[in-house]
Amino acid sequence: MGVEIRLKEGRPYPLGATYNGHGVNFALFSAHAKKVELCLFEGLRESARLALPECADDVWHGYLPGAGPGLLYGYRVHGPYDPLNGHRFNPNKLLIDPYARALSGPLEWNEIHCGYIFGDPRGDLSFDARDSAASMPRCRVVAPIPDWDDDKILHTHGLTA
Repeated sequence: MGVEIRLKEGRPYPLGATYNGHGVNFALFSAHAKKVELCLFEGLRESARLALPECADDVWHGYLPGAGPGLLYGYRVHGPYDPLNGHRFNPNKLLIDPYARALSGPLEWNEIHCGYIFGDPRGDLSFDARDSAASMPRCRVVAPIPDWDDDKILHTHGLTA
């Protein structure tokens, strides 16, 4: 891409990707991450990788002005790879937003999704540096559900079908 894309601070809530009519706020919870990257896609091609600029109350967040429904994205999360202590961060693995409201494309399951090297004698203590993005679905930003609270009943007296 020839244009530099920058994330603004955004808000930590609501979690997920939220379109507000002018851009998209991204918020992802991770208590132990050291860095979270938002990956943007054009079809299968990763077109940008942007570090979420803020973290508040263990929620990483950023706002992308001008973005909207249909935008395809995923995350790469950096942190400790320490399986013995329950940490398996591997930024080589594209992650689906657990708060995503839509996905694009199928999950093509294979061993590349494992954070460890499948079949390695060290088992899940090994580390797989291969990129899994090619076989992962992308998250899709969707338009918000309309708020019908102020909707009014139509007065149709005397109308017939």
